[in-house]
Amino acid sequence: MDWNVQSVQKMAALDLALCLRFNRACVFAPVRRFFAVVSWLGNGKFWYVLMLVLPLVHGREGLDVSLRMALAGIAGVLVYKLIKHLTHRPRPFMADDAIVLGAAPLDQFSFPSGHTLHAVMFTLIVCAGFPAWAWLLVPFTLMVAASRVILGLHYPTDVVLGALVGLVLAFAVPLLPIA
Repeated sequence: MDWNVQSVQKMAALDLALCLRFNRACVFAPVRRFFAVVSWLGNGKFWYVLMLVLPLVHGREGLDVSLRMALAGIAGVLVYKLIKHLTHRPRPFMADDAIVLGAAPLDQFSFPSGHTLHAVMFTLIVCAGFPAWAWLLVPFTLMVAASRVILGLHYPTDVVLGALVGLVLAFAVPLLPIA
């Protein structure tokens, strides 16, 4: 067997093992409910409210950051939908009966995690302008990322790639001119 094929198979096995380990927490109803709420908030609701709050709290600078978030959000959706369309990776709960589904998926594919992509991207954009928000946004972003694996919706590699794409987009968006 080719070395690359073996490496991919080992990575997939590790990805599944980690997914199963995180997903064990989902059998506890309070944990499942908590992370389902975090995931629901991370689906946009938290970020939309933040985009409205920033101009109220920070004036014109807050509006600029909110506009950057909106532009980045559009770019993030386009990128993650393109990757999902190209890869068609099934969600963990669909691929392994041992994975407990903790919340309804938004679509059928898992790679990459759009929730994580947007959480990382928005957190970096906001914290670049207003570092004091990090105390709230960094823990929330980590919980969003964890929720996706705990709820059986993503593999850890889906979350890692989502975070990396979010990082790249967060650094690209400030290069865009905003009037």
